[in-house]
Amino acid sequence: MGGGQPYLELFVAETSFYNRIVLGTIFPAFTLDPFPHIVQTWLRNCIGGLLIYFFSGFLWCFYIYYWKRNVYVPKDSIPSNKLMLFQMFVTIKAMPFYCILPTFAEYVVEHDWTKCYPRVLDVGWRAYAFHIVTYLAFVEFCIYWMHRALHDIKPLYKYLHAKHHIYNKKITLSPFAGLAFHPVDGILQAIPHLFALFLIPTHFRTHVMLLFFEVVWTTNIHDCIHAQIWPVMGAGYHTIHHTRYRYNYGHYSIWMDWMFGTLLDPIDTEARGS
Repeated sequence: MGGGQPYLELFVAETSFYNRIVLGTIFPAFTLDPFPHIVQTWLRNCIGGLLIYFFSGFLWCFYIYYWKRNVYVPKDSIPSNKLMLFQMFVTIKAMPFYCILPTFAEYVVEHDWTKCYPRVLDVGWRAYAFHIVTYLAFVEFCIYWMHRALHDIKPLYKYLHAKHHIYNKKITLSPFAGLAFHPVDGILQAIPHLFALFLIPTHFRTHVMLLFFEVVWTTNIHDCIHAQIWPVMGAGYHTIHHTRYRYNYGHYSIWMDWMFGTLLDPIDTEARGS
């Protein structure tokens, strides 16, 4: 965006504020001071990502597997504790690598290499709304094709994406499977959020919120519950993706799959009994 020095100061102040909120509640200030700002940012992203992952995962598992047992998921279809612990273990190992991406994104924003702006009032609410719609459309398009490439290009599937697709039956899918990826796979599917910053004027705080909303979203779409909220690419669609491999590559919505001929509706599969 080229906002100059005032923007840079606002960006650094904002990321420093996030660091203090997360890290300051865990570590004494004197233990953090020797570490560079970028290291503190990476550590904050790791801790924040894991906190959101475990909070949303445990909360949702408690609700659908215990509080509403047999309402959304039959008792004999609940994934085993051993499997969910394994999914957590995979995610914990991958999280430090995942967090390289948001840390780098904040770094380039702080150095004014992107089109980010710090305040909505810098552009106005109408422009802000247009930017968000454009950002989300760009991310949706790119994630669709990145995800599809991870299936269509055999080495990418074999060495990266197959690690996530070992969960290919309903009884193996759980909210904790949402981030159980090979680290490179997880980064590739999130990297459109970074690319968007160089192409689309983006409110920085909204970008951060959307990036971490990914954690909650992936938790939700791996619970096998078809919410039937059109045109959202919910868990019903994503369950088909895991069990059939060649359909429903989209992220937030069904639009890309509809446009490119890879959409399979859960209602259609139920009607055919398949």
